[in-house]
Amino acid sequence: MTAAFLQWACLVGLPLAHATALYSTYNFNPLEHLAGVAPYFEPQDPPTDPAAPQGCTPSRAAYLVRHAAIYANDFDYEEYIEPFISKWKNHTSIDWSKIPSLSFLARWSPPITEAEQELLTRVGKLEATQLGVSLSFRYPNLKLPQRVWTSSAERTYESAKALIRGFELDDNTINLVSVYESESGGADTLTPYKSCPAYSSSAGSKQSSKYLDIFTRPIRARLNALAPGFNFTAEDVYGMMELCGYESVIRGGSPFCDTDLFSPDDWLGWEYTADVQYHYNVGYGSEASGVIGLPWVNATANLLLAADGSPDVQDLYVSFTHRELPPTVLVALGLFNNSAWGGSAASINDTMPLERINYKRAWKSSHVLPFLTNIALEKLNCTGNYGFDDGDYYRILVNSAPQELPDCGDGPGTSCSRKGFETFLNDRVSLLKGFSDRCGVDYKNSTDVLSIYTDPAVGNGTVVGKRQMGQL
Repeated sequence: MTAAFLQWACLVGLPLAHATALYSTYNFNPLEHLAGVAPYFEPQDPPTDPAAPQGCTPSRAAYLVRHAAIYANDFDYEEYIEPFISKWKNHTSIDWSKIPSLSFLARWSPPITEAEQELLTRVGKLEATQLGVSLSFRYPNLKLPQRVWTSSAERTYESAKALIRGFELDDNTINLVSVYESESGGADTLTPYKSCPAYSSSAGSKQSSKYLDIFTRPIRARLNALAPGFNFTAEDVYGMMELCGYESVIRGGSPFCDTDLFSPDDWLGWEYTADVQYHYNVGYGSEASGVIGLPWVNATANLLLAADGSPDVQDLYVSFTHRELPPTVLVALGLFNNSAWGGSAASINDTMPLERINYKRAWKSSHVLPFLTNIALEKLNCTGNYGFDDGDYYRILVNSAPQELPDCGDGPGTSCSRKGFETFLNDRVSLLKGFSDRCGVDYKNSTDVLSIYTDPAVGNGTVVGKRQMGQL
């Protein structure tokens, strides 16, 4: 800040505590820092061009998609949101209208009921439909899929139906295949974490609770000074901030997102707490993560490597799952790894300290698992590309941002040659194979292979005509 600017600020009476740099372009959107409850957005991480490189045309693609926006996850609702709502309802003696940053609570009504947990919102249905339209525009030379796959939960099934609505030009042209969410299905499901005893849904809670206490401490002190009778807890604060995301995908916006209530630094604290949770739950902090994600990577890569004209191979594959699987796939691919440019797997947890934020981390859950997060594997046919041989190349996109695979970037843009991709795949399989053994499977007839795309026993699914879709 220059002396001239300071002098001008004093002359015009500008409060210096709030003065900003003359050329400041800082802006902050809490909805882009809400981890697993963030509405879909494309963080451009990294800011690579999602268009195919010069001279390249996509010839095949496969997508893994998390379900679209829901009213609330059952754990979030029961652990944080419902307790806050009940507490708020019981404190009728507080005159919220006289507390500036919390005055909206005088007229606010909860956006969620217990019966609505896990259900897709209208925004969620719209987003999934838009994804179908976007993919059809992105791949104009690819045939529409004959089948779309989904895990059997209502929210994933309804997301897949909405996507088909965006895809189809005519009714009943795409079949929807539902894959049962079995706890004894080995790797042959779209929810393999459920059939992996080594995975724990509570993993990361102990570690994230430490930073939850740290980042909420000043917030609790501030809010309790404003409303002493409420006794705001760390869980209350976390639930209020979650409501920013959930209420936004239900009503289109939320007063809990106001940065006068929670500052940008507060939101970054919330985000880091979630990042720690997911690091230990489905990220590099769990030895099971890559093992769980590998079967989808291997099965999908082999579909893309299949020779042109292979029978029963689609141009485009789309599968729907829950929030747990996409991060494990990213671990299997070696992406968003804090230790990628130094350190070792043994020190990976040191990159996610529990007492302060690592602002330089690659692992940001808001970037890898918002609602409708999607991971794409593309096969590109490239001819006449300057500096590269003609042929097939392969690349990964996460929420439309192309990613360079570790030790596999010898093609145009962030792509990898066929030979390089095959070597990369073999290396990852060697590192992470053995789902049944490494998961400690304790049931019979387990499998290490995902075969739903090629196994006739899975069936062709059922058609989903637009007239059966219901209203958005």
